[in-house]
Amino acid sequence: MPQKPPAAVIESAHRSHLAALPFDDTADFDDADRGFIAALEPCVVTAGDGRVVWDNDAYSFLAADAPTSVHPSLWRQSQLCAKQGLYEVVQGIYQVRGLDLSNITFVEGDTGVIVIDPLISTETAAAALGLYRAHRGDRPVVAVIYTHSHVDHFGGVLGVTSQSEVDAGRVAVIAPEHFAEHAVQENVYAGTAMARRAGYMYGAALARGPQGQVGCGLGQVGSTGEVALIVPTVDIRRTGETHTVDGVEIEFQMAPGTEAPAEMHFYFPKFRALCMAENATHNLHNLLTLRGALVRDPHGWAGYLTEAIERFADRADVVFASHHWPTWGRERIIEYLSLQRDLYAYLHDQTLRQLNQGYTGIEIAEDFAMPPALQKAWHTHGYYGSVSHNVKAVYQRYMGWFDGNPGRLWAHPPEAIGPRYVEAMGGPDRVVELARAAFDGGDYRWAATLLDHVIFTDEQHGPARDLYADTLEQLAYGAENGVWRNFFLSGATELRDGSFGTPTQSASPTILAQLTPEQMFDALAINVNGPRAWDLDIAVDITFSDTAANYRLTLRNGVLIHRKAAADPASAHATVRLANRMRLMALAAGDQTSPGLDISGDAEAPQAILAVIDRPDSGFNIITP
Repeated sequence: MPQKPPAAVIESAHRSHLAALPFDDTADFDDADRGFIAALEPCVVTAGDGRVVWDNDAYSFLAADAPTSVHPSLWRQSQLCAKQGLYEVVQGIYQVRGLDLSNITFVEGDTGVIVIDPLISTETAAAALGLYRAHRGDRPVVAVIYTHSHVDHFGGVLGVTSQSEVDAGRVAVIAPEHFAEHAVQENVYAGTAMARRAGYMYGAALARGPQGQVGCGLGQVGSTGEVALIVPTVDIRRTGETHTVDGVEIEFQMAPGTEAPAEMHFYFPKFRALCMAENATHNLHNLLTLRGALVRDPHGWAGYLTEAIERFADRADVVFASHHWPTWGRERIIEYLSLQRDLYAYLHDQTLRQLNQGYTGIEIAEDFAMPPALQKAWHTHGYYGSVSHNVKAVYQRYMGWFDGNPGRLWAHPPEAIGPRYVEAMGGPDRVVELARAAFDGGDYRWAATLLDHVIFTDEQHGPARDLYADTLEQLAYGAENGVWRNFFLSGATELRDGSFGTPTQSASPTILAQLTPEQMFDALAINVNGPRAWDLDIAVDITFSDTAANYRLTLRNGVLIHRKAAADPASAHATVRLANRMRLMALAAGDQTSPGLDISGDAEAPQAILAVIDRPDSGFNIITP
């Protein structure tokens, strides 16, 4: 079914935005272009098999003026994010931007180059390194720094170095403490659900264009190449810690529990340059990302920004980050970091103030107003995070999902409540009529609510599906937030064309290979089908031959428990001897014949455990029941 043009009410709203917002302020464009050396031509990166894993040229349409199908503020942000190439931050520090969702930074040392955040994919990181070397010389990589534990900041590491180089001591890998633990957990424990929802969030399956995906505010989209992980060789543990790498001194500031569970900022005295990781970018970030994650702490986030200002601002001539473009000049740096700090502090404090007056998250979010200074600055706009969903995240962090109203304590789920609402309103056709009236009146939020109930009553109701898709499309056209736009358009796409599944996967073999035995057992426990396992009472010893470590697994009451303990064949139903951790993964996937597996005792016992392990569904429904 073809897309529809923006409605008159959306076009009118965009004309108002054009008149109200400071589009004559072009400082961001000046900063984004500053230091430009060369672009990658064409800006298309392919994998070894010829598959395109990155195509920035697909965004060439952004060179035009904002169409009425895109919020003009989001169009402006996407124009900035789509700029690509090699840029000089200061002499000795260079960034490649526009080759992935994130930036990669190169810091020149005495003999080689330090790489900061090697993008998502091997292929894009290699292309960025190639672009840098083409203009700055074939300097060897001597270190890799991961600023934090999200995949767009480590996944392309094999594009800039290798495990053998690291093992030989020729390349150091530096990260905040607990980096590997959090990087692995995020991509495995709830990885399937997060990846499916990320397909909506980033609009990876959407066509690029004025009526489709135009970016996500933080960047354009993530690359889809090989994702890898090399475990850090140097853990940064405290603020004020300094290391000298290839003649370059680096002073670190810990910032855990901010944008990522493990995150750090750092300062280069030689270059008077400050890297703020992802805690100060040119947008309002997420306190709870819509793909799913742990709720972040805006109070701590603001505190670490204050600390960064106090420790580094007087010594810095430039601040740069893992996304977007740098900011130069002491006064501008202080203003930028201070406004970013105030952004998160205000969201936290004002949500708590109203929470303690009895307002719920959805009520606070509806009328939450930011101070004029924060509304005026472009870099505080909600292109990625939004005031609306961040306020709800603060409420959730302190109060949880329940708003205190007992009438909402035990509400029906959508598939049960939808038919009840629809019946009360006169049946599906009548509800679609009401939704049509709301749509024609420009009340798209109410139309979407009504049509959601119809779809969860009869998902095959053709007029409801068509109108619902049209409604979500209009909501997308009106959204300043890139992520909201992508969610709306993804929902419309699946209503019209069916599920697009999960376009990208971050739980790569090299990431899975870093799972500790405890994390592997946790991953199995998460997927135990509890009701099917209620009546099982099984004890199995798992021994890893390469480390001589033994774990006792017990499955009882539908709960799989593990503990490190000496093997005890007398009390175990079976003992499973495995060559290494990877053989456990293979066994869990059903491989019972490859070498490296020996089972003694009751061979049916481990099979009984594996038989109640569910496989995650990477294509589960979102917009339909």
